[in-house]
Amino acid sequence: MSKQHYLLYGSERYALAILRPIQEAIRARGDDAAWFFDGPGAEDLADDETLLTVAEVRRWNPRAVITSSNAVPHFFPGVKVETFHGFDAGKPRHIYVRGFFDLYCTTGPRDTAKFQEIADQVGHFTVIETGFPKLDPFMKEISGPLPPVRKPPVILYHSTFSPSWSAAETLYDEVQRLSRDGRWRWIVTFHPKMKPETTARYKALQNEFLSFAENDNILELFPQVDMMCSDTSSALNEFLLTGKPVVTFKNRRPGPQLIDIDEASQFEPAIERALARPPELMQAIREYGDAIHPYRDGHSSERVLRAIDTFIAAGGRNRRRKPWNFWRKLKIRRRIGYWGPA
Repeated sequence: MSKQHYLLYGSERYALAILRPIQEAIRARGDDAAWFFDGPGAEDLADDETLLTVAEVRRWNPRAVITSSNAVPHFFPGVKVETFHGFDAGKPRHIYVRGFFDLYCTTGPRDTAKFQEIADQVGHFTVIETGFPKLDPFMKEISGPLPPVRKPPVILYHSTFSPSWSAAETLYDEVQRLSRDGRWRWIVTFHPKMKPETTARYKALQNEFLSFAENDNILELFPQVDMMCSDTSSALNEFLLTGKPVVTFKNRRPGPQLIDIDEASQFEPAIERALARPPELMQAIREYGDAIHPYRDGHSSERVLRAIDTFIAAGGRNRRRKPWNFWRKLKIRRRIGYWGPA
């Protein structure tokens, strides 16, 4: 039997961390994966990873195009599959339903219910729950009981880039003050689109108790810390899957799984509470994790491939055609520079 072809499509560098576990699962099947980028990320491909041009993609004729982006070139062959690039951070997920995808691979029961409701209404996509492929290596790494808090404790501070959601400027003075007495150690990392001036201010804080990390994959930092401080970043949901606490500042969707504050003066006592790990907080974190991503086996990538198999075996079509999306498709053609047939 000839090898099946799967295209991994990225428009941002973070696609590498999300889609590489799927590439590994494709290769384990004995099939072939290749990449197409129309944004940052192609320069970071490894020697054994194949980058294709538009013409090569069309000749290669992939069985499926898998992406973490909100849109995909409609003129590529294959089933169009969305895996998402993070968890719901408080924004309504329906903003991502733009008529580009045949199949949405959702992360857990909460998102599955939302997307299935929309699918029932519009009829132009299928929903299959798989878990989040990016987490596969991470889930294998953190298996086992929650480790005790370090001495001294290590805190991860992460902020989103949106000015209306980010707490980086508001909490700067507190991070500066608390990172100088040695009681706690700090690792700071920001979304790659954070304002350069804000990033520079925090980098200037580096000392023996605070370091600035520039990892493309924030998951690499999670095992190194005991808690996280954030705002309304989707990364905090990934962090909660470790079972460790998160302190947030004016989170857009607070709940019992978070210690949410709305004044900078509350920052220090909130951190102290998080590090104490009160039982009611830890139970809320476990319940929240089960709702957004109950999979702990590290095999979400294999479930994505099985979801594609299921969709194709059922005929590879949805009950209604996707919308025309003329303007969005035109933007993609212009960005990529392709004006040939779809």
